[in-house]
Amino acid sequence: MVRWFSASPPRTLLLGFVFIILLGAQLLKLPVSVTDGKPMPYIDALFTAASATCVTGLVVEDTGSYFTTFGHAVILLLVQVGGIGFMTMATLFALILRRRISLKERLILQESLNQGSIEGLVRLVRKVITFALAIEAIGAALYAIRFAFDMSIGRAIYHGVFHSISIFNNAGFDLSGDFSSFSAYSSDLYMNVVSMLLIILGGFGFIVLSDLFDLRLDLKRRLSLHTKVVLIVSGTLIVVGALIIFLFEFTNSQSIGPSVLGEKALASVFQSVTTRSGGVTTVDISNFRQATQFFIIILMFIGSSPGSTGGGIKTTTFAVLVGAVLAMIRGKDDVVLFRLRLAQERVYKAVTVTLFCIGIVMLGTMILCTTEDAAFLKILFEATSAFGTVGLSMGLTGELTTPGKLTIIVLMFIGRLGPLTLTYALAPKLERARYRHAEGKIIIG
Repeated sequence: MVRWFSASPPRTLLLGFVFIILLGAQLLKLPVSVTDGKPMPYIDALFTAASATCVTGLVVEDTGSYFTTFGHAVILLLVQVGGIGFMTMATLFALILRRRISLKERLILQESLNQGSIEGLVRLVRKVITFALAIEAIGAALYAIRFAFDMSIGRAIYHGVFHSISIFNNAGFDLSGDFSSFSAYSSDLYMNVVSMLLIILGGFGFIVLSDLFDLRLDLKRRLSLHTKVVLIVSGTLIVVGALIIFLFEFTNSQSIGPSVLGEKALASVFQSVTTRSGGVTTVDISNFRQATQFFIIILMFIGSSPGSTGGGIKTTTFAVLVGAVLAMIRGKDDVVLFRLRLAQERVYKAVTVTLFCIGIVMLGTMILCTTEDAAFLKILFEATSAFGTVGLSMGLTGELTTPGKLTIIVLMFIGRLGPLTLTYALAPKLERARYRHAEGKIIIG
């Protein structure tokens, strides 16, 4: 068994996440974690721990009122470790203790950070930790300033730190109470802007943040292709998403319909941003029109960017798929982005990831349709939100049966770990084929 898990970095990564979730569940199950002093049911503790570690935000109990300060601290620690990555945190402690990072540890880091090589990994880890702590500290201060108008200074700082870490890591946990998320701040421009910036920065990925930081230091330096694609696709999806939500919900009296024009626009932009893996919301999504809800499912499925705290198939995968379709329509052999040709292996991987993700969401949805008594769109929304580690819900989470909770836990785990990493971890070691079959032809389309 030990040899099985030590055989490859993906398997070590899988084991690490499982261990953290189980440890978190045990801590949340303790009476000291719950306000009423009664032990939390193990399945609910496991669900909450998985949701926090997988930075999802789906909850069966209201975080603000159900858990004590100790419980909040456990959730926050799980979110931080899950968002940045447990190997990144372990490397940080190793660096503090001045311990040498072994080759195996570098390979696991490479898998954890979704990098193509082990070159410069330790330097990247330092940047990841620095960026994360700096952004979370600034976010906590900005939140605390606003919360200070509604509560005591000490409580405002407490809420500021919790929400900054949760939202930057795209976890979606909040202390608002009564499952209300940020609905009380739906028209508050300050809170909306701070929250959106944290979600966007967390969703860009540390590779992009590092690239942008290096550009600030050297203006002659060019952005990498990865960074360009992430910025363009992310910006496009946010704008297009906001426009569609605004148009679909403009006259909906149950959502943004009664609001003035400016508040409608603000709510639409916020929902477009948070559906990409944020998890917090200022409007009750269950009151949206079905067309809007289905469009949000598409945004959740695309998700954030590689190496980020979010899930989904990732913006770069979506960009490669669109590029492949356009190349096929134009009769081109190569997929070209920003005048650079992509290797066929990248295109194959994008198609593979997308088909894997579609299959996983479909399977999860079918299981939930069997175990839960709810409308199909509601179930599909929940399954996609769990797999995309988004954390948005149309109200199904609190009604889930035990088999339904276990299904959501698995979806969150696969979404955070990544379908390909999970496949590499479970599959036997593959050897490169020493021959190629003769070419055959089939009719497509």
